[in-house]
Amino acid sequence: MTRYRPPTEKPSAYITPKGYQALQGELSGLWKHRAEVTKALAAAAAEGDRSENAEYIYRKKELRGIDRRIRYLQKRLPSLTVVHDAPQDKTRVFFGARVKLENMEGNRLNYRIVGPDELAPDKGDISLDSPIAKALLKKSVDDEILVHTPQGEAYFYILKIEYGV
Repeated sequence: MTRYRPPTEKPSAYITPKGYQALQGELSGLWKHRAEVTKALAAAAAEGDRSENAEYIYRKKELRGIDRRIRYLQKRLPSLTVVHDAPQDKTRVFFGARVKLENMEGNRLNYRIVGPDELAPDKGDISLDSPIAKALLKKSVDDEILVHTPQGEAYFYILKIEYGV
């Protein structure tokens, strides 16, 4: 018996040019790595009994993971829309904006709104699909936003909006 999982919401299909190039680079790198893993798998298979061959089992699992990621990227890349230009109205928050916020405790936060395929929370890049990005969209400087988080409600004040940084 399987456990029911409700369908997930489809991620946004927007990406920056730099993010798109990174995904294409990952795909070409995976193809090269796959060739190396295939050679190692063939060498492990030639050793004999495959049922107790740890190298063979490991390489099969590695190859499955590589193939899964290649399939995902081959489906995802053609469906993405690369956003090259900043919006006409640079006083409001849209895709690609770098936003400086202040929370109620006075802490300042910097976020850049990017596509879900190029997340980098350590650099402040958040997904267009995240709750904070959804709350920020179409807001202007000096607006206050409310974000519903698992820890409760959070209020933020927009200090600055920049594009192309």
